[in-house]
Amino acid sequence: MTVETPARVSPLAAWQSSLARLPTGVRARELPFLTQLTLRVRPGTTAAEAAEAALGVTLPGPVRAELSGEVTVVWMGPDEWLLVAPDGRRQELLARLRSAIGDEFATVTDVSAQRTTLALEGHLVREVLAQGCAIDLDPRVTPVGACPTTLLAQAPVTLVVRGEAASDVWLLVRSSYASYLATWLVDACTEYRGDTG
Repeated sequence: MTVETPARVSPLAAWQSSLARLPTGVRARELPFLTQLTLRVRPGTTAAEAAEAALGVTLPGPVRAELSGEVTVVWMGPDEWLLVAPDGRRQELLARLRSAIGDEFATVTDVSAQRTTLALEGHLVREVLAQGCAIDLDPRVTPVGACPTTLLAQAPVTLVVRGEAASDVWLLVRSSYASYLATWLVDACTEYRGDTG
């Protein structure tokens, strides 16, 4: 008897065509199945230094993300970071970090199934997000590398600013909220249909 492994279906698989039809000033696409690991470690400890050495980055401070390299490191709390990497990096990253940390006090947990990532780009992104988000996306307040956790249209998200003036952002959203957020995004873009960029 053979057992077939079911194909992975991303939370926004049914939304790809709708997201592709957004106005010129907003490009949206899901980045499905990214590797996502939660690192819990006290800053300044031997374990934190070992994790930094293994990742090749300094763990960012409050409400900041480290965007260089293949692994994006997002501050989630005083002793918590979310590591986001391409699909297929889970086992290698887990092994590398656990080996580096050794017996020191820290945890690395695979949370890849919890969230999906919605990538938004374009000159209208800031205006569209402002319709449902209380965070001030002015670059003087939320520059590149800012990563506030907030509500967007009442859905909890972590917003990672990757481009100037919030022209390139990632929305890290729980899988259970992903369709709701896509519905809101399509609706919020309706008034910009005539925009030619």
